[in-house]
Amino acid sequence: MIPLIRVHGTHAEAGATIGAATRAAIHKHTDALEYDLDLVLRYRGSGIKYLPWVVEELDAAAAAAEVDPLRLFAASVEELHASPVREAATTGCTDIAATPSHSADGHLLVGHNNDLTGGEEHDVVAIEWQVEDEPTIFTLGIGPWISVGWNDAGISVTGNEVSPKDEGVGIPRLLQVRDVLAQRTLQDAVKSILHPARASSYNWVIGQNDYVVSVEGSATAAEGLTPTEEGTLAHTNHYVHPDMLDYEASETVDGSALRLQRAQELLAETGDEPLTRTRLREILSDHENGQDALCRHGQAPGDPQTVFWCIADVTARTVMYGSGNPCDSEAELYAFT
Repeated sequence: MIPLIRVHGTHAEAGATIGAATRAAIHKHTDALEYDLDLVLRYRGSGIKYLPWVVEELDAAAAAAEVDPLRLFAASVEELHASPVREAATTGCTDIAATPSHSADGHLLVGHNNDLTGGEEHDVVAIEWQVEDEPTIFTLGIGPWISVGWNDAGISVTGNEVSPKDEGVGIPRLLQVRDVLAQRTLQDAVKSILHPARASSYNWVIGQNDYVVSVEGSATAAEGLTPTEEGTLAHTNHYVHPDMLDYEASETVDGSALRLQRAQELLAETGDEPLTRTRLREILSDHENGQDALCRHGQAPGDPQTVFWCIADVTARTVMYGSGNPCDSEAELYAFT
């Protein structure tokens, strides 16, 4: 089971609650962290300038967890911890979606497998955020670091890490996730994603109510991918849009491409049969292609491992999720009231 933390009040109060509740995970991910202090301060300057309230939450979490706030902030800058040229998604994520035209109940369904390394499934927490005048938010991630989330305005945020060549110093993309989830309209969410001061980007699978789009981003460019004519969408950890291919920094995207091809095949195999949450979970549980399967089971320390999965009925504002692999874990349910 994934622990559920409920936070409310000011940004500082929310951060403090999360820091106290996830102290062990925060220390695990910060104690041995090596970083360039001057570079961290440059990223932090962008965070304070454009998203000061997110920095306030992180600082409060650091204080409650008894960690140097600069060390926790450094752990929040993914751009610092990846080589500019690397293999695509040695860990990675897989996203699939079914639009109302292809789902059994006429709702938008979005599924996601989150792959990290073995053992990290024990650090995953669910958080319900009721902070100041923001919409109510539900997230899954590790400590204060959000991987995916939804809000009661109908916004859905999942997606995949990509490797853009044009990363720079700016707003860390991980801080942007928190900001996107505070928005009430898809237009404002996309505006937040495309902030001109961003340091890099993800592939964002972003939706609201009945609509979804995949926004492949980099630090300086972005293109949208819409669902197929059959009403499905899939994405993994590499650029697909023709205008974004030149931004790919990964030396190989073979593993990510195998997962994408398999996800697309399984979605296409449904034909005219309407997709359900059960069927999306079956797709996320697929073991074809071994270590490059959609449902990944690490065979050795450091191997990619699916640490949590989720399937959201975005239209109905419910999220089914579970710890570890979707093939063998107990499902939990969150519903916005």
